[in-house]
Amino acid sequence: MDKNMFCFQCEQTIGCSGCTGNSGVCGKTADTAKLQDELTGALIGLARAVDSTTAVSKKTSQVIIEGLFTTVTNVNFDNASIESMIQKVRAEKERLAPDCSKCQSPCGKTDEYDMQQLWNADEDTRSLKSLILFGIRGMAAYAYHAAVLGHEDDEVNLFFCEALFKIGYEDSTEALLSTVLKVGEINLKCMALLDKANTETYGTPEPTEVTLTVEKGPFIVVTGHDLKDLQLLLEQTSGKGINIYTHGEMLPAHAYPFLKKFPHLKGNFGTAWQNQQKEFDHLPAPILYTTNCLMPPKSSYADRVFTTEMVAFPGTVHIDEKKDFTPVIEKALELGGYKEDQILTGINGGTKVTTGFGHAAILSHADTVIKAVKSGDISHFFLVAGCDGAKPGRNYYTEFVKQAPSNSVILTLACGKFRFNDLDLGEIGGLPRLMDIGQCNDAYGAIQVAVALADAFECSVNELPLSFVLSWYEQKAVCILLTLLHLGIKNIRLGPSLPAFLSPNILNFLVENYGIGPITTPEEDIKALQSGCVQ
Repeated sequence: MDKNMFCFQCEQTIGCSGCTGNSGVCGKTADTAKLQDELTGALIGLARAVDSTTAVSKKTSQVIIEGLFTTVTNVNFDNASIESMIQKVRAEKERLAPDCSKCQSPCGKTDEYDMQQLWNADEDTRSLKSLILFGIRGMAAYAYHAAVLGHEDDEVNLFFCEALFKIGYEDSTEALLSTVLKVGEINLKCMALLDKANTETYGTPEPTEVTLTVEKGPFIVVTGHDLKDLQLLLEQTSGKGINIYTHGEMLPAHAYPFLKKFPHLKGNFGTAWQNQQKEFDHLPAPILYTTNCLMPPKSSYADRVFTTEMVAFPGTVHIDEKKDFTPVIEKALELGGYKEDQILTGINGGTKVTTGFGHAAILSHADTVIKAVKSGDISHFFLVAGCDGAKPGRNYYTEFVKQAPSNSVILTLACGKFRFNDLDLGEIGGLPRLMDIGQCNDAYGAIQVAVALADAFECSVNELPLSFVLSWYEQKAVCILLTLLHLGIKNIRLGPSLPAFLSPNILNFLVENYGIGPITTPEEDIKALQSGCVQ
C-alpha cells in the first residue's frame, strides 16, 4: 500500500474507505499515523515475548494497555510522546526476552510486526484483524481506567496478548472470527471490572440534575473520561475559589456520591467532543484533557489546554504522574473566568440535563417498569446511544428521539446523547422517559438492565420490546458492539455510516447472523423496530 499513511479506524475516515494523504480527518499527520503503526507492531512483538501459559505481569500489562490506549483516535498526536511509548514497549520486551537481541541465529519469535502486512492483506483478513485490533484498543481504555482505581483482571490482561498475537500471526478466517467474538466476551468482563471500580470508589450513581449555567469567577473545564483525575483536581482546588465544570463524557461524574460532595463541582459546560474547537476558543478558563474524545487544540487556546495520562498534543502543557495540577489552577486564577453568570444551553435550548440512571437506579424501580410494560403504559424501550461526531447525518438521532412514541422510554449513554439530552420528554409512571445511563463504558449497565428485564418477563433479550439504535465514531464503540454480538443481540441499527473496515463478506456475515443494519430514516426505523420487521 504505497500511501503517505493508511488509517480507517474511525467513522469519519475519508470517503468511508481510509485516510491516505498527509493527514487524517481527525487531524493526525502521516508521520503520527506511521508512529502509531510502529507502536502497534512493537506491541505485537511484546505479546510474542509473553509466555502465554502464565499470567501476564502487572508491569507488562500496564505497558500493553498504555500502548494500545495511546493509539485510540484523538488521544495522542505528539510524536515525541509516541516515540517514548515505543521505546517503553521495546524495553519491556527486552526485559522479558533479553537473549533475543543478542542471538546469533534469530528465530523471529519476538520480531516486531510490520503493519503494512495487515493493511495489504486480503480484504476479509484485513477486516477481521481490524475488528480485533480496534476492539482491543477500545477495551484498553476501559482496562486503563479500572487499573487507575486499583482493579485488574488476569484474564483480561492475558487476552490482550492473545489478541495481539492473532493479529500478527493468524491467517485462518475461522480462528480470526472466533477471536473477534472473544473480544466482545472479554470486553464484557472488562466493563464489569470498570463498573465495579467506579462504584466501589465513588459510590453507586444516582439520578442527578445538572445545570448548564457557568457561574462568574475562576473555573476549570474537565473533558475526557477519567474520574480519578477529576477527583484529584477537585481535592486540589478545594477552598481556592475555583469552580469545576465537566465537559462531554465527564458529565456522568455528577451522579457519583463521592464526587457530588464537592460543592465546587458546579455543572456541565458545552456539548460533545467535536464541538470543542468552537466551544473552547474564547473560554476564559483552562481545560484539562484526561483521555480521548478530543479535538486538537487551536493555536488560539492551546496555551489554556493541559493534558494528562496518555493524552498529548504538541504545544500543550502535560501534567505528569505526580498529578500536581498547580499549573492548571494558576491559569484558572490568572484568566479569572466570566464576569457574570453565563446561562448556557444544550443543542435544543435546554438549560439543564439529567444523568445517573445507571443499572442500579433503573432496577431499583423494576416493579414500576414491569407494571408499566404489562399495562401498556410503556410500549417500547429504545437504547439510543454511542459516539457523537461532526459528520453529517447525526441529526438522525435527535429526530429519532423526538419522534419516538410518547409511551416509549429512551435509554442513552456516551456522548451521542448531547444531540438530545436537554429535551424534556416527560414521564411515564413517575419515571422520566429519557434516562442517561452514563459514559460509553456504562454500556455494561444497559446490558444489566436488559438481562434483568428479560429474566423478569421470562424471555430472551431479543424478545423484549427493546431496540438498539447506535452511533459510533471510534474504537470503544467497536468493542461495545462486539460485546452485544457476543451476547447474541440482534437487529442493531448502526450509523451514521457503517465501518470502512467491514469487508462485504464480513458485513454480510453480520447481517445474516445478527440482523445488523444501517440506519435509514427515523420514521422508517421506528416503525420497523417496533413491529419487529427489521430487514
